[in-house]
Amino acid sequence: MNLFKKTNLKRVLLFLLGDVILVSLSCVLGFLLRFDGQIPSHYWPMIKGFIIIAIPSTVFFFFLERLYSISWTYISVRELLRVTRGVIAAFLGVGAVLFLVRHFPVFEGFPRSIIFISGFLSLLLVGGFRFSKRIYLHGFKIGFNHNNKTAGRPVLIIGAGEAGEQLARHILGSKEAIYSPLGFVDDDPSKQNVMIHGIRVLGKNSDLPEILEKNKVEEIFIAMPSASQKTIKQTVSLARIAGVGKIKILPSTKEILAEKISLSHLREISIEDLLGRNPIKIDTQSIKNYIAGKTILVTGASGSIGSDLCQQILKFQPRHLIALDQSETGTFYLKNDLNKLFPEIKKTFIIADICDQNKIDKIFENFKPQVIFHAAAYKHVPLMEENPDEAIKNNVFGTLNLGQNALKHQVEKFVMISTDKAINPTSIMGASKRVCEMIMVWLNKSSKAVAPDNSGKDGPVTGTTRFCAVRFGNVLGSQGSVVPVFKKQIEKGGPVEVTDPEMKRYFMITAEACLLVMQAGAIGQGGEVFVLDMGKPIKIVDLAKEMIRLAGYRPDVDIPIVFTGLRPGEKLFEEILTKNEIPTKNEKIFIAKMAEIDEQKLTDGLNQFQRGLKEGNKDILIKVLNNLVPKYQNHQNIS
Repeated sequence: MNLFKKTNLKRVLLFLLGDVILVSLSCVLGFLLRFDGQIPSHYWPMIKGFIIIAIPSTVFFFFLERLYSISWTYISVRELLRVTRGVIAAFLGVGAVLFLVRHFPVFEGFPRSIIFISGFLSLLLVGGFRFSKRIYLHGFKIGFNHNNKTAGRPVLIIGAGEAGEQLARHILGSKEAIYSPLGFVDDDPSKQNVMIHGIRVLGKNSDLPEILEKNKVEEIFIAMPSASQKTIKQTVSLARIAGVGKIKILPSTKEILAEKISLSHLREISIEDLLGRNPIKIDTQSIKNYIAGKTILVTGASGSIGSDLCQQILKFQPRHLIALDQSETGTFYLKNDLNKLFPEIKKTFIIADICDQNKIDKIFENFKPQVIFHAAAYKHVPLMEENPDEAIKNNVFGTLNLGQNALKHQVEKFVMISTDKAINPTSIMGASKRVCEMIMVWLNKSSKAVAPDNSGKDGPVTGTTRFCAVRFGNVLGSQGSVVPVFKKQIEKGGPVEVTDPEMKRYFMITAEACLLVMQAGAIGQGGEVFVLDMGKPIKIVDLAKEMIRLAGYRPDVDIPIVFTGLRPGEKLFEEILTKNEIPTKNEKIFIAKMAEIDEQKLTDGLNQFQRGLKEGNKDILIKVLNNLVPKYQNHQNIS
């Protein structure tokens, strides 16, 4: 039933009827060819039996290959291979059945060559039937449209590969398209001057300024989903030299869920596309192995990382996703989005505070999560400098509460999201996350840990959970990050405020951050703090200039940039990797070497935190942070 819900019933019935007729015809033609057009009369009952076996076998294997749920408007080699596999499997099945019934009178002396002849004819007829729509639309119709389409806005397509070809085909075949492809640009020497759907490859990327100027093109489409950010950045730079202001891009292949590319996939070029950093390699099979069919809990689910993490997790087919967050509004929108994207997977959305011991315990008891991704945390450095009690309460004791319940309810894996600010921290936020990492290592150390709860009482917590943490740098576009702040400032006409001309940060896109978290869960054996080789850091002022250019303005001409000075707790440069990290099987993921955890010192510190929170004494909290995290350089100089 699911197939018919997701596809056009009329289309399914049309192709089903067509297959029945064409396979029947192939069976008859097979006998005609075998007997040179003169079929002996005693073979007709055999032909009927052959057809009765061949039709169900063909339809069965075509359903397995999902040939009735494909749009044949844009049929390609991929679909042709499916048809071929379906026909071969179907007639192998027919051959097996005929072997089993060979002693039945009607099938005695069946010519085996007819199985191969009829199978070949079925492939030609069934494949031709499906290609007929493509031939009509993209032979006659597209050719006609291309010859008569002069009113559309001229665009240049960068990339003459499969994505570029599909995009051009969609534009030419659409009545509503407002564009007219002028030509392709591609660096492949074998494609130079080649015609694709009547559109010529005009040159290489290095020729772009000359091609754009010569043809008066004002808009380009970058159709290179697998290209590196370096290539995209060079392409954008060359287009700017030629004065092109409108640039659209097809996202990476991982972002395009549909098999066919269309104009709807195009989006405006963004800062994420210009980072100049290649994506990390991810072992998706290892992720699937521990997520598929399991109950997964995500905390901080409606946040920037949490919401994307939920989407990535759902792609790996968990049995049940539990999305937990304190934000009512954020959870409302997350629920709407995920239910539209993944309606078939069971999901539960919970409003809860991770510090609420009773509620968290009940959630674990009722839903029995097997894997936890802990993304809930207070992250804004200046605000946490002013509110250290909330940083300790939420980041430290929220993590501890979840970890204790994970042990109690025997969760398989617990992956905590950490930050580069936990390395030699200068901020309360960074120091609090460093304590969270210590808690992860401590809880993982044995199957029996003694930890204080928020009531101040000690109690044994048992379990076999594997705990790990993942550190990464800034996530582009996340809530409250520098990118949306700069965007708002640019929309208002400036100025764009940068703290210091020398400030640098590591950046990564949200999807990459989430895949790293999930990969860490697959690699983690327990007790590790993973870090990512994030390439080269980017100057914040350079990021601001690039965003101003993307908006169509000139830095320090149309939009001024001003420097405001470092805020409390901020560094000029965040560390990610030192020389002491341990490599993993993923070349971009390392394990940080952690100092041995002093369990007594940690539990004493947690108890002192509780006293400071109860008394509302921020000085105690900062002193304990200084004691637990020796490299924490507190700017307030609390003695």
